[in-house]
Amino acid sequence: MTAPRAADTPNPQSARQRQPAPQRQPASRRLITAARRLSRDVASIDFDPPVTHVYNPLRYAWDAHHQYLRHAPANGTDVLFLGMNPGPWGMAQTGVPFGEIAAVRDWIGITAEIGKPEHEHPKRPIEGLRCRRSEVSGRRLWGLFRDRYHSPDAFFARNFVANYCPLVFMETSGKNRTPDKLPRDERETLDAACDRHLLAVLKALKPTFAVGVGAYAEACLRRVTTASNASIPICRVLHPSPASPAANRDWAGQATRQLVDAGVWE
Repeated sequence: MTAPRAADTPNPQSARQRQPAPQRQPASRRLITAARRLSRDVASIDFDPPVTHVYNPLRYAWDAHHQYLRHAPANGTDVLFLGMNPGPWGMAQTGVPFGEIAAVRDWIGITAEIGKPEHEHPKRPIEGLRCRRSEVSGRRLWGLFRDRYHSPDAFFARNFVANYCPLVFMETSGKNRTPDKLPRDERETLDAACDRHLLAVLKALKPTFAVGVGAYAEACLRRVTTASNASIPICRVLHPSPASPAANRDWAGQATRQLVDAGVWE
């Protein structure tokens, strides 16, 4: 019996090399999967007084948030902007980070119906895209992006905006309570879920730069990237909240200078 020629002998290594590389899921699909998990994770956390109402727009505004996540560029982004958590007149109403109504509805083009949280505060009703209140922080942030990029397609081709925490916390009076003001045990449980989600966002988007919108978001970015040994340049822009006296003095100009100085924008 004639021995097979070398060319006829299967080469396992060559066969492996000929196999097509596994297809990487588009960033939007990975973000959607991560957001679903985050929503489940935070739903299991109990919060005690003075927090009396907790809104999770990843549940009642999921259709709008899903539409928003589909704007993520398929192969990653140049810049990820990260905020702290939803505001009562922004993402709480629209399901979009810093979700000022006009920017979400008229510029980005989100059209989904918004539902209701299970336990709605009478002073903080959810009216969705019909809400007449305007979130100043969102108006400033998305206004800056609109002025620079002119179209949402141009913006999302190079940028994406996310929030660290998806929940809105309110006290009996209706006063907003930010995550950094929660008791330590609640905050640590929440941070574990949000850190895991932020890492998933960073892996999906592979940003060249990460920008914390405010000191809290910057600290979250640094903690997660340090723990995961991710090498991503991080900087901060002044938070656009009207509660900050500095932000009320040409916030757009200040933020632009900060981004240019950090090498994020030219």
